[in-house]
Amino acid sequence: MPTNVLPLHTLNPLGRFTDRAQDYARYRPRYPEEAIAAILADLGDPQALVIADIGAGTGISSRLLSEYGPRVIALEPNAAMREAAEPHPQVSFQTGTAEQTGLADRSVHIVTCCQSFHWFNAPLALAEFSRILPPGGRLALLWNDWDINDPITGAYRQIIQAAATRAVDHHDHTQSIKAVEQQAEFSPVRHLSFAYGQTLTLSEVVGRSLSSSYIPKEGRAHAQFLDAITAWHRAWAAIDGTVDLKYVTNLYLSERAS
Repeated sequence: MPTNVLPLHTLNPLGRFTDRAQDYARYRPRYPEEAIAAILADLGDPQALVIADIGAGTGISSRLLSEYGPRVIALEPNAAMREAAEPHPQVSFQTGTAEQTGLADRSVHIVTCCQSFHWFNAPLALAEFSRILPPGGRLALLWNDWDINDPITGAYRQIIQAAATRAVDHHDHTQSIKAVEQQAEFSPVRHLSFAYGQTLTLSEVVGRSLSSSYIPKEGRAHAQFLDAITAWHRAWAAIDGTVDLKYVTNLYLSERAS
């Protein structure tokens, strides 16, 4: 198993998904409606809100948020990811990074980081978020994590870990949360969790896996991964040829102090 434990923001986060954009757009899971609603809760009329969705990728979270009425600025530095995004009238894509958004002071009501905060230089990103949020503005960190208590998903995770080109642990957000709590500008973090899942065919499971930057796309390692995932699918698939991957969606909320 890989032992690379370098900070993720040093591992080319701006370019490593370039050849994954189409798989990312097609096969990455969405987020439960309850989590999206919780991000917007108690902030007034959603149609009056402006959200900066940082590291928006192909806009999965941006579109879900926009369905509630707010205007969403989707910041994504990777051109291939932006180009793979499905257009939405309430979502505008812009270049920019978590550390340098290019947005004006106190110009957004919510900053969201969906499946992305772990890629950022946390102290620099949080300083930037503090700048673009007004007092009372909200920071929301959201992750879909594998439910390893589910046997099918646990077996899938073992295959992913064996194939991965770096150490993978989607459940430990301790460092991310600690980084927020160390910033005096933000309130204590609140944690909410939700059950979620994906029903996938074999080809969809392969696409879902290849959307991750650490799964090999060629060579012997890729062939070994395909053999393993095919055997896993054969063992666990329902009669209709689908498998259910289970997630725990973890949401962490904090507000910009006055």
